[in-house]
Amino acid sequence: MKNLKSNIYFKVGIIIFLMLILMIPTAMVESLIHERENVQARAIEEVSSKWGKGQIISGPFISIPFDKYVKRFNKKDSINEIIVLKEWAHFLPEELKIDGNIVPEKRYRGIYEVVVYESKLKIEGNFDNLNFKKLDIDKKDVHFDKATINFGINDLKGIEKQVSINWNNKNISFNSGTATKHIISSGINAVVPIRKDSVTNYEFTTEIDLKGSQYLYFTPVGKTTDITINSDWQTPSFTGMYLPDDRTVSEQGFESKWNILHLNRNYPQEWVGNSFEIDSSSFGTDLLLPVDNYKKSYRVARYAILFLVLTFVTFFFVEVMKKVFIHPIQYLLVGIAIIVFYTLLLSLSEHIKFNIAYILASVLTISLVSLYTIAILKSKQVGFLIFGILFIMYAFIFTIIQLEDYALLIGSIGMFTILGIVMYYSRKIDWYNIKLGAE
Repeated sequence: MKNLKSNIYFKVGIIIFLMLILMIPTAMVESLIHERENVQARAIEEVSSKWGKGQIISGPFISIPFDKYVKRFNKKDSINEIIVLKEWAHFLPEELKIDGNIVPEKRYRGIYEVVVYESKLKIEGNFDNLNFKKLDIDKKDVHFDKATINFGINDLKGIEKQVSINWNNKNISFNSGTATKHIISSGINAVVPIRKDSVTNYEFTTEIDLKGSQYLYFTPVGKTTDITINSDWQTPSFTGMYLPDDRTVSEQGFESKWNILHLNRNYPQEWVGNSFEIDSSSFGTDLLLPVDNYKKSYRVARYAILFLVLTFVTFFFVEVMKKVFIHPIQYLLVGIAIIVFYTLLLSLSEHIKFNIAYILASVLTISLVSLYTIAILKSKQVGFLIFGILFIMYAFIFTIIQLEDYALLIGSIGMFTILGIVMYYSRKIDWYNIKLGAE
């Protein structure tokens, strides 16, 4: 047993076995991070479902029903008969201009922050002559009296007050729902007068007070679409199919402007039925929270194997060079302390800023392992050595997570440097004749 205790190959095998065993709780920590992230997502969903979800404004567009005649052969009577089908023609505006102001607010569900907002949108534009000839539709088959103007709003709970539209100087109130599901599945509509006996330009203006959460998107349905959004939110993210042509972000908030042509999107100004979808062209602003501690915690947890390897290698070299013996149970306890660091980081980061949580969890873990080393080896020199090595490792990982774009580069250089140091200090060790412990 004594020979086995001092056998270097046995010790290396035990260390590798312990690292493999400790990967199980490491995987459990990653699962815990995902679980807490899902709890946060459910909290956001719960608040959003009551206040108003992320909003997508689709429209406006005009939908007009018409009769389509189809010839069908009747086998029973052996005759051709004409049946009448109801179809919808859809027309998009010539010009569309939207000016919006977003007033965000942080709400809390337990320990979780949720961004909600109130917005005031002024929407104006015009429809040019509705050209039925392009669609090969005879005007006598068109039901002009059932023409509607439609806005797609994906969560109608967010509408704060009655919406009406000024249509060629005539004020018309909107109704809930849509005339057809061809383009949008949720929204509001209003029956508007469309003349069939003349070429007419239809101008409109409306204002919508809309609540929502997380994001506000638009679809560029105008032949020319100009959208201006401003807010006092300091950390916006401009996402979707188009980025702003002009944007200003400061400590006072942001202002963003889009100018989009019909040539920039993949659908025409008029069509029949459900031939095209417009949601895929949506764009807008996400109201991001400044910190996402779960993503950062997960990134740190991915370096757990590196922490374990470097810590165990350090202890192993202490055994070899200082002629001391460290029991496998002591290796295991140190490994558990390193794993506990991640749960400590996760729990602290839910209540304080991530960087502060990382520093606090690191200091506690490094102190615990260093004091334990001093206690089991009766050597302050070795304890301070472990403290210094762990401090460098935790500082190194902290640097990597701050430099997200350069994480791979810095990590690769760091690993190469560590390997070089290990190779340098182990170059004179006679691995074939070495024994662990005191002679």
